[in-house]
Order: sequence, then structure tokens, then C-alpha cells
Amino acid sequence: MQTESALHLRRRALTAAELDAIPWIHLLSSLERERAVEELKIADASPGEYICRMGRPVTYWFGVVDGLLKMSSDNAEGQTMTFTGVPPGGWFGEGTAMKRETYRYNIQALRKSMVAGLHVDTFHWLLDHSIGFNRFVMNQLNERLGQFIAAREIDRMTNPDIRVARSLASLFNPVLYPGVGEVLRITQQELAYLVGLSRQRVNEALTALAAQDVIKVEYGGLRVLDLQALRSQMVFR
Repeated sequence: MQTESALHLRRRALTAAELDAIPWIHLLSSLERERAVEELKIADASPGEYICRMGRPVTYWFGVVDGLLKMSSDNAEGQTMTFTGVPPGGWFGEGTAMKRETYRYNIQALRKSMVAGLHVDTFHWLLDHSIGFNRFVMNQLNERLGQFIAAREIDRMTNPDIRVARSLASLFNPVLYPGVGEVLRITQQELAYLVGLSRQRVNEALTALAAQDVIKVEYGGLRVLDLQALRSQMVFR
């Protein structure tokens, strides 16, 4: 994967289990699947390692098989704005890949992660030949639009408890992140990076959510018990 040479050098073919974890692979015909499998690669990304960087040309469409990534951008003053996290099952950058543009954001591993990549030429070939793949990408774009509208709303919220709840709910999106299920493997520090609050403040918000039986804090992760309540900003009123 050529966005970062070190990651590119570590690439390899996917195992059968890793292929099975890719949500769109099951939508392809046998011919389309054969073409995709031939071009798919996977690599282990270390904590802090960049998968994509602003200004770099797109070469792959990426997805998370395991781990957790952060999508962010840096402004002219050197300040970093975090847009969202990308947990298992999430594929991202389809808009950039479709337009063959340079990246307008950074993607960085928050923990050790397994990241798959489909070459952009094969991505376009599937768009030209596969109805199932087109529908998947269309659903991705539609869902992502809603995600970023919600993220803009979250940025304007002054109540940190609501910010944590709504940000956490976005990571349990079954369309964008089908690999998460009911349990998200994330630490309080990682969630703090994504929300833009201190770990202590995130801990307070999670404690309040757990007391209302909205989530359950487990070793190494969080289990959602009431996704609708988590999505609602009325939770803390």
C-alpha cells in the first residue's frame, strides 16, 4: 500500500477468514470476487502509524479488518481536528477514490490494526461491472453524509456527556461498521482522543451511561445495551 512505504512493504494477501470479514466481498459475482481477491492486500499498522496523509494521491480504498483508526485533519495553525473513528468493518475514502483526488484528511492507527486495501483501479473496475458493489458504495456515501451532519451537530454541543454518548453511538453504526456488533474494543483514552475531551471527563460520562443501563463497560471495551438511547441527546436531560 503506497500511501506509506513501510506499510506498503508489509502488505500480503488476505487469509480466508480475513476475506470473510469484508462486508462487500459477499455481494460480488464469482468473476468479480476473483478479480477483487487478487488485488486485495492487508498489512498490520502500528499505533500512531499513518494509513493516509493529507495531500497524498489516492492509490487504495481502505478498510479496517481489526483495530481502530482515527480520521483527522490539521489546519494552518497546526491544530488537529478529529472527524471520527473507524472501527472494524469500516471502509473509508470512497469519495476520494471515485474522484482520484488527493486526501483531505489523515488516517492514523490508534492501536495495532489490520488494514486492508483495494487498488483504486480495481475499485473503479468494480464500479463499472458490479451492481452489488455500486449499491454498497452508494449506501456508504449516504450513511457517511448523515454521519458528518451528526458530527457537526456534536461539535456544537456544550454538554460533554451528550458529546460522548452521540460520538460513541456513531461508532456502532451497523452500515458503516458492521464488524463492531454489540461490543466495541476501545479504551477510555482512545475514546477521549476521538471525542476531544479528557480521559477523566469521558470516564464520568461512561459511568453515567452505565448507571442508566445504556452501556456496559467491559474489560478492553464497551457493550451497547440501548443503541437508541445512546443516539438520543435526551439521555441526560
